Amino acid sequence: MGFFSRLFNVISGFFSSFIGKVEEKNPELVYEAAIQERLKKQKELKKAVSGIIFLRNKTEAELKEKENALIEIDVQLEQAVAEGDDEVALLLIERKEELEPEVTRLTNELERIKKQSETSMQALNQFREEIKKLKREKETMLAKAKTAEARQKIEESLSGLSIDADSQALENVRTSIEKKVAEADVTTELNENSLDRKLADLKARSGKASAKAKLAAMKRKRQQAAGGGGDAGKPNFNKNI
Repeated sequence: MGFFSRLFNVISGFFSSFIGKVEEKNPELVYEAAIQERLKKQKELKKAVSGIIFLRNKTEAELKEKENALIEIDVQLEQAVAEGDDEVALLLIERKEELEPEVTRLTNELERIKKQSETSMQALNQFREEIKKLKREKETMLAKAKTAEARQKIEESLSGLSIDADSQALENVRTSIEKKVAEADVTTELNENSLDRKLADLKARSGKASAKAKLAAMKRKRQQAAGGGGDAGKPNFNKNI
């Protein structure tokens, strides 16, 4: 392989890759180019079909003209025979024999052209429907492309939010709260074991013990007073009798 051949292959490969990237990034441009190309072919096909239709109409008019001429000859021939004008009758018979094959040929040709025109019209209509279908496909596919792009952007945005980072942040918060709870527990425990707290508790207990002792002394005093006085504390109902 020569240098220029290799260079051509490299350039061809580059442009093929470039065009492929353009197609991926510009789907609307590709669809529009395809639609315009089909519209161009439709115009050419329409021109060809119009030529067939013109030929059909021309053949149909020519056949009609010769059929009318043949009918007129038959009328004239009947009149010539009735009048006994053999010379005119023979001339009309010759013209009739010339026209009959032409009428047959034009009839067959018109039939063939009609079939061809019908087939061409069907092809033209089908081509037109294909263009409409391609236009609808363009709208649908471009809408899908936009939806896919939007979804991709959302996915990219979501992927940027690290779940691990969120979990780590939550774990840090939990640890911080637990530490604060532990610190509070330590403070409470220190307060409970402090000398001041013990003295306060002892004083509270001493106070309770003193109060209990006073209560017990009051109860004993009342009991002694009730037992030692005999009837002194009771009312004397016989004093005035």
